[in-house]
Amino acid sequence: MHIEFRHLRTIRAIHETGGLARAADQLNITQSALSHQIKGIEAQAGVELFVRRSKPLKLSAAGKKLLALAEKILPEIEALEHEFAGLQAGKSGRLHIAIECHACFEWLFPVLEMFRRGWPDVDVDIRPGLAFEALPALSREEVDLVVSSDPEEIEGVDFTALFDYEPVFVAAAQHPLANKPFVEAEDFRGETLITYPVERARLDVFSQLLTPAKVEPAAIRQVELTAVILLLVASNRGVAVLPDWVVREVRLNSDYITRPITEAGITRRLFAATRSDDTTKPFMAHLLRLARTEPLKLQSREIQSKVVSSG
Repeated sequence: MHIEFRHLRTIRAIHETGGLARAADQLNITQSALSHQIKGIEAQAGVELFVRRSKPLKLSAAGKKLLALAEKILPEIEALEHEFAGLQAGKSGRLHIAIECHACFEWLFPVLEMFRRGWPDVDVDIRPGLAFEALPALSREEVDLVVSSDPEEIEGVDFTALFDYEPVFVAAAQHPLANKPFVEAEDFRGETLITYPVERARLDVFSQLLTPAKVEPAAIRQVELTAVILLLVASNRGVAVLPDWVVREVRLNSDYITRPITEAGITRRLFAATRSDDTTKPFMAHLLRLARTEPLKLQSREIQSKVVSSG
């Protein structure tokens, strides 16, 4: 017996409408074509699917079994068709993100919340566990976007610039370095440096300052959460270097001081790495726009707060 999706749709339509004419209208075929199709199904099955001369037209016991199959299979097929249509229209898809920047959660979550409102059918996930192998995972299509400050030349991968940020020195208000207008590499020699649990090459304080100057802190303490890092710093258990979007509220707190790294300061840029085929997808393009603009709003609010507090 060869059952096609149109056969299942036919059985369901007749059951829902109770007659051949109305079912034919629902299926957008002629009544004679529908009658011919029913006879063909019954010939294959070797049993009658309907109780003849009943009004409304009723299913036989065999017909009810075929209806049960239709009600099980057709919704799954229709859901898949809807998903494929969404993919073709760029309204749905998968967006799994890997983060090489440990502190990026501070601005990424507000961005994803805004993204979710406009693209509810896109499956969003964050894969921090892939952070250190993120770019190979992108090429293998295990993730769809990588947030990184270290762009590379990779065939088939685009690096879209998001925004610039400043790594900022943070210490307790009573710390001796609070008297300096800025800090330099040598200032870290006698300090306990509190960092995220990330390899040194991924930390701005090492890649941009300490490693080139061949300076080693007195001790390094790794902490997972930003809030705990700030708690330890406020308790004068060590110092930290954090992106400016993390310390926007700390700068207004009398328990802390923030200082530039070197007299000129250090500026870094974040990038979003995506596969070239995905970069122009409507939902991906929208996320990239949000990721370029929303963090800048946070930085703008920080500047406004500083102006108000100084006034």
